[in-house]
Amino acid sequence: MNLAGAFARSKRPSGLIERRCGWLSQRGEGLERSVFVPGLAAQFVLVGLFGMIVWVMIRRARGAKRLPRIRKIPGLEAVEEAVGRATEMGRPVHMTYGLGDIDDAPTFAFWGILGHVAKLCARYETRLIQTNNNYLVMAINEEVIRQAYAEAGRPDRYQPEDVRFLSPWQFGYASAVLGLFQRERPAANIMIGTFLAESLIFAEAGHAVGAIQIAGTANTTQLPFFMAACDFCLLGEEIYAASAYLSRDPVLTGSVIGQDLAKIFIFALIIIGTVIENLWPHNWFWDLLSR
Repeated sequence: MNLAGAFARSKRPSGLIERRCGWLSQRGEGLERSVFVPGLAAQFVLVGLFGMIVWVMIRRARGAKRLPRIRKIPGLEAVEEAVGRATEMGRPVHMTYGLGDIDDAPTFAFWGILGHVAKLCARYETRLIQTNNNYLVMAINEEVIRQAYAEAGRPDRYQPEDVRFLSPWQFGYASAVLGLFQRERPAANIMIGTFLAESLIFAEAGHAVGAIQIAGTANTTQLPFFMAACDFCLLGEEIYAASAYLSRDPVLTGSVIGQDLAKIFIFALIIIGTVIENLWPHNWFWDLLSR
């Protein structure tokens, strides 16, 4: 066996690799002559347009100008009812964001709803227990609740010990929440954020103590459990709309409205493109979007 010849043949590129290298060299020459990668110019324009729409809506929200109305979600009406029920029963309200991190979008939605619930609890003099499994998120939660109590004119009612760090591990945190439910027996359980396997554990524990439960998550694999075990459920992007509706924050409100307008534009573009492509195949519209 000629090992030297076999080694030389192994070092020689195959036909597929040679063709691939030639294609890449041609692409490279084309990229030097164009500003955008071929096929991505239209995407660049659309992303810039959507960003502009969101920016304009945020500016209008900050300027207190007229904006499209965010519809009221049925689950939001139950928030005040849940806090009022806890007040009547003399039992606390429990809130959790699940396993979310500080940079997760559902955690930002949770902060908007947390501030609203904290104001209601301060106004009704109802105890609010907020549990955590992330120390960074916990620090922000403390500030959100403290500010909400101050804005409600009841800073003396804020109790730092009720913002609790339980465990950084998923099922350690779930077990600690179960124990807290049995000891404190909250009358309302509000769960908004990122949830995994512990979602049904929390929901069943809240049901066992007779709590009215409001849940919402963008994790579609956990929504069936919340819908089956909770009284009210926010589905997917409704948690972001709920946060903007309750907090009235200009950035959140403008972002939600701007994104919805962008979705309407994309939907209209799909319909128009489908009709034109079926009537006149490979037309100017096709060429425009494929640049």
